[in-house]
Amino acid sequence: MINSKEPRDLKDVLKLDASEVQLKHLKFFPAMTGWFEPTLLLKLLLNVIISKLFGQYADRRLTHAALDKQTFEESRSTTDLRKDIGDDQGEVLIDYVADLGDGFDATYAVAYALAQPSLTLPEFERPLPRAHVLVMGGDQVYPTAARDEYIARLRRPYEFAWPKSDSEKPRPLLVLPGNHDWYDGLVVFLALFCRSKSTRIGNWATRQRRSYFSARVTNNWYIWGIDIALVRDMDQPQADYFVDAANNMPDGANIILCSAEPGWYEAEKEGDSFRTLGYASQIAENADKHLRIPLVLSGDSHHYARYQGANSQFITSGGGGAFVHGTLELKDSISTDWLKERDATLSLQAEYPSKEESRRLLRERSRFFHKNPGLSYVLGSFYAMCCFVLTQAPIPETIVGTWLMLFLAFWGYFGYQEGRFSAATMLYSAAHALVHFAAIVILSTVLWLVRENLLILGSHWLLWALVVAFPVLPLGARIGGWIFGKYLQLACLHLNRCHNDAFSAMRLDTHRHFLRMRIVGDVLTICPICIDQPPSRAAWQTNDERSPDKPSLFVPPRKFKPRLLEPAIVIAAEESLSSADVDPSAEISQRKDDQ
Repeated sequence: MINSKEPRDLKDVLKLDASEVQLKHLKFFPAMTGWFEPTLLLKLLLNVIISKLFGQYADRRLTHAALDKQTFEESRSTTDLRKDIGDDQGEVLIDYVADLGDGFDATYAVAYALAQPSLTLPEFERPLPRAHVLVMGGDQVYPTAARDEYIARLRRPYEFAWPKSDSEKPRPLLVLPGNHDWYDGLVVFLALFCRSKSTRIGNWATRQRRSYFSARVTNNWYIWGIDIALVRDMDQPQADYFVDAANNMPDGANIILCSAEPGWYEAEKEGDSFRTLGYASQIAENADKHLRIPLVLSGDSHHYARYQGANSQFITSGGGGAFVHGTLELKDSISTDWLKERDATLSLQAEYPSKEESRRLLRERSRFFHKNPGLSYVLGSFYAMCCFVLTQAPIPETIVGTWLMLFLAFWGYFGYQEGRFSAATMLYSAAHALVHFAAIVILSTVLWLVRENLLILGSHWLLWALVVAFPVLPLGARIGGWIFGKYLQLACLHLNRCHNDAFSAMRLDTHRHFLRMRIVGDVLTICPICIDQPPSRAAWQTNDERSPDKPSLFVPPRKFKPRLLEPAIVIAAEESLSSADVDPSAEISQRKDDQ
């Protein structure tokens, strides 16, 4: 039944059934998150502090495992997806997407591509069919794990892309929590995705009972999703779960291992997230069944990067909807221990955006004040306060105190963000503070000269405060924002620092991507599919010809053309083959030829 009252805001729109939402209502859906808005920064700081202080004591994985009455045998049956997939001539297609619930335009563009019965790619002669299984690899919502945020930023875009169908059976959905899902203690995540009764998100349906899973997709292929929580470890019930899973796999089975963080980025430092990946691989190895892990997947970093080892591919694919991360910090090779390989070398084979494109984005799209007015005006307010104090009492104590406050603020912030309060961080923060301080001194000098020539302005401190605030607040916001943004740009480009801050400040929704994987026998073919520029909110159109072949409520303009961001990767038998070894178009189209 159509709601007769016209929605006036997002809350009203969310009260509507998905099928009742019209094109004109899309304007209410969220844009890309402004990570430098002061209220959000304070909220995230509080979340981080709470998680650091109480994370070990409020680990819901333990509580949820204790309350879950499913036996290991029942759990294996629940996540055995072979009966959902059916015998499709031995072919199974799996989609992997991560970091997805942010701005509507980017999230919906990816959801639309995932939902289509087939995708036409310029690299393939024939369309690529829709996946049988969808895996969401972490951080399903930004910026916080609130119920309304999940609905607005995740559920509704996916419901618009592929609405519930009475005529078509829903396809299995597996979901892995990331750190943003964990900031509320995993409360909403468990309520949405880990219920005994399946949750429908459009025409996908959840199957898991815990925040981790071992799903069987063919007789010889499994997907493991491990939950490393905020403490980047594996709790004992989870370890017991995967030990049971490994012991009940057939000899020589293959595992696609998924985690919420690309631990291999810091493998040389023996980071906790990579250690937990290693622990999961050790569980598989200890089963003594010759289990293989030819592919390891992760999101968290919002770019695509593929590292190749001797027997495994390590792929980061975090392009489901969140702001794009550059790839400048990626090493060309990583040396680490993995499975039975000692001092193995992982070589970077592909990245998206490329390092050259990442530099171009930084040089051309770094407009900090325009994209982040909130923090810019906080800096402007500080400029105004300092100018007032310095013109009132221009003594050495106030001059040194102004620079010291700036230095401590920047050192604390950037030291925490980089995870190191090193001498270099101190030096760069001091230089950054000095540039802001120089701008404040120049503004204060001009104001002091004005005050000296127009004595009446300085006759009362309140009047003078208003005189200072009127020009300095907006001017300081622009100057301070420009200096802060320029520091992020230069630090990222030349100092190998501030990569996350520099790209999150730009709030770019470009370079979307996901993985479509095809399994036939022991051969896994990975197709990394990208959308270089999602359509803007105004470009989407109402679908007036909805049908099983055109299920989405809203369709993009004709120029919407997903493509492969690199040639398909083929993993077969005991080795990884490069795309040059197998013709992916012929391989993926083989089913059509057989028919």
